Amino acid sequence: MKVGNVKTFGEIIKKQRKKLGYTQKYICEVCGISASYISDLENGKTTIELGKAIYLANLLGIDIEMSERGS
Repeated sequence: MKVGNVKTFGEIIKKQRKKLGYTQKYICEVCGISASYISDLENGKTTIELGKAIYLANLLGIDIEMSERGS
């Protein structure tokens, strides 16, 4: 799947998390990432770093693709 924006990236993250049966709480506990960050990411809230990285890659003609392991 081509990642063209932060929203798509977040959707992929959320889909994979649910496929693995992980809750946001579990991710928080295991990785030390805040629940608000995970929520923001999955809901496509733009961040300067990620938004700029995706924009620049697309501007340069670089396709950012993610594949699900085992698919």
